[in-house]
Amino acid sequence: MKAAVMRAYNTPLELEDVEIDDPGPGEVLLKTAATGICHSDLTVIEGGLPMPPPCILGHEPAGIVEAVGEGVADFAPGDHVIGCLTAWCGVCKFCTGGRPYLCPTQFAGRPEGSKPRLTTAGGEPLLQFANLSAFAEKILCPERSLVKIRDDMPLDRASLIGCGVTTGLGAALNTVNIPAGASVVIIGCGGVGLAALQGARIVGAGKIIAVDAQPWKFDLAQKFGATDCIDATDGDPVAAVHELTGGGADFVFECIGLVATQQQAVAMTGRGGTTVLVGVVPITELTPIATADLTLQEKNITGSYMGSNRFRFDMPKYVDFYLDGRLRLDEMISSRIQLSEINDAFDRMRRGEAARQVIVFD
Repeated sequence: MKAAVMRAYNTPLELEDVEIDDPGPGEVLLKTAATGICHSDLTVIEGGLPMPPPCILGHEPAGIVEAVGEGVADFAPGDHVIGCLTAWCGVCKFCTGGRPYLCPTQFAGRPEGSKPRLTTAGGEPLLQFANLSAFAEKILCPERSLVKIRDDMPLDRASLIGCGVTTGLGAALNTVNIPAGASVVIIGCGGVGLAALQGARIVGAGKIIAVDAQPWKFDLAQKFGATDCIDATDGDPVAAVHELTGGGADFVFECIGLVATQQQAVAMTGRGGTTVLVGVVPITELTPIATADLTLQEKNITGSYMGSNRFRFDMPKYVDFYLDGRLRLDEMISSRIQLSEINDAFDRMRRGEAARQVIVFD
C-alpha cells in the first residue's frame, strides 16, 4: 500500500510503498476512505510532540472494515467505522471510572516481541502513530480504536469526528457544563475551535465570541453561531472581550496551543469563570500564569483532552447531530486532496489558509 512516511523532523513526508501485516487477535484491518489533517500531526513533524521517525502519522480516519482478527466480535467486514486515538483497556481505574480517554495504555501497541504492524518494502519497522497511522491506504489497529457508525454518514465528513470535532465539540459538551445564556470565547477558529463554537451554540450559550488572527475565518464562525468576532491583530483582544462581556467571559476555550494565547485566555476569563485549555503547547514550553489572578477572582483552569470523550458513545451521537442538522461539517472542509498532496496541505496549514483539509482515498 501507499503511505506518507515521516523520515525526519522538519522535512517533507515521503510517499512510499509500505507492507501492512494481517490482523492479529483483537485487531481490525480497514481500507482508509478519508482522513483529516490535524495540527497535532504538524506538531509531531516539527518536533513538538515525541514521535521518533521513521513513522506514519495521521489520526483522524474513517474507513471500511476489510478483515478482523481472532476474538473480534464488535466489527465485521463491510462495517463503516471511525478511528480514534484514545483506545482503552477497559479495566484500569480511568476506564472503569468513566474516563476511558485517560487510559494510560492507549498507545501500548502490539505486545513486545511481536511483528510490527507496519514495515517498509525492505522490512524496516515503521512506528505507528496513536495505533492508527492514517496517512496510508489501509490501517491495522486495535478494535478498541474504532467505533461503528451508520452507513448513511458520508465518510469524508465522518473523518472529522475522529479527532478535531470530538476534541472541540466534546470540550464544550463534556469537559465543562455551559449553562444556557453563558458568555463563551473561542480562541482559534480552525477545525477544533469551530467545533467548540458549535458545541457552545448547541447547548444554548448566549454571547459566543470568536477570536482569530485570520479574519477570513469569521464568515465560517458566524455561520456556526458566533455572535461577535475579534481580529486578534487589530488592537488588544483581551480588552475587546472584556468590553463585550462586561468584565470577562464565563468560559474561554483556547484551541490553538500557544503560550501567548493561553495567557490571553486566562486574562479574558471573568470572575468565577473557567479557562479550558484545548490546544496542545509543545512539551518543551511552559506557560507562565499569574496565580494571584486565579485566587483573587476564583478563576478555574482545566485541560480538555480529546473532548473528554467516551468515543463509542459520543461519536455516533455526533453523527446523528450532523445528519439532523445540528452539527455542520460540510463548511468546515476547506479542501479535499489526494495523499500525494499532503506536504502542500501542511504548508497551507502553516500559513493559516485552511480550516480542515481532508485526504480522500480512491
